[in-house]
Amino acid sequence: MTGFKPRVTRDIRPRPTRLFRHNRTVQERIARRSLRVARQQLLRKRSVYLLPNAFTTAALFCGFFAVVQAMNGRFEISAIAIFVAMVLDGMDGRVARMTHTQSAFGEQFDSLSDMVSFGVAPALVIYEWALKDLGRWGWLAAFIYCAGAALRLARFNTNIGVADNRYFQGLPSPAAAALIAGFLWLATDNRVPLKLNYLPWIAFCLTIYAGITMVSNAPFYSGKALDVRHRVPFAAVLLVVVVFVLVSSDPPLILFCLFIMYGLSGYVLWIKQAISYKFNLARTHNIANLSDHELK
Repeated sequence: MTGFKPRVTRDIRPRPTRLFRHNRTVQERIARRSLRVARQQLLRKRSVYLLPNAFTTAALFCGFFAVVQAMNGRFEISAIAIFVAMVLDGMDGRVARMTHTQSAFGEQFDSLSDMVSFGVAPALVIYEWALKDLGRWGWLAAFIYCAGAALRLARFNTNIGVADNRYFQGLPSPAAAALIAGFLWLATDNRVPLKLNYLPWIAFCLTIYAGITMVSNAPFYSGKALDVRHRVPFAAVLLVVVVFVLVSSDPPLILFCLFIMYGLSGYVLWIKQAISYKFNLARTHNIANLSDHELK
């Protein structure tokens, strides 16, 4: 009979306890949660939102496409491309607000896209079409417009969260570009010959007006206070239908007239506010004098 094998004594040493979730201390849980939040913030800073930036990229492409078509002598296509860029620029901000995808990267990218589509592109297009025949005065007018657009965008970026959301300070750069593109589109659609002596000077005055109005302090209605999710009267829907019918009947003429009225509305509102301020100031002064007389 064979003997039993001796029992091998195992090394009994305390094993390190694994940090299961129920064994972690409160400090460890807070540290891991803070690390997770910091990692998510870092990924959010390095990543960008696709949907609103896709609209911004499309608007940038339209501005570049307008310049290329103007170099090839297709000015009507250039004007239409600027209008398409304006529509896309209005959509990217609303899409970002509706989907809660606003970001600092999107704001800077949108400003750079606006500078190309509504600053550089209209100036070069109108210069190639009519202003180059004026020589030095032509490129000076184009530069004034381009500089006005750059100053307008820089002031807008610094006044975010400070200025009144109901009004723009100065003519918005998309509306200024629509003035230039609308005039060009109207002239080319009606086949107005450039040989007319007054046509380049009309383009000169319109370009100077748009560039100076962008850096003015005239208030222009922004439309940001309009919430499309709220109920509106039936007359508002009927008005939208009428506008679509008018624009479809003659797009160059109707769009140019609409933006001419918008480009003048800021100065009208500015004069109205100045008159109202002087009237209220005089009324306050008279009430103060009357109160002093009654006290005596």
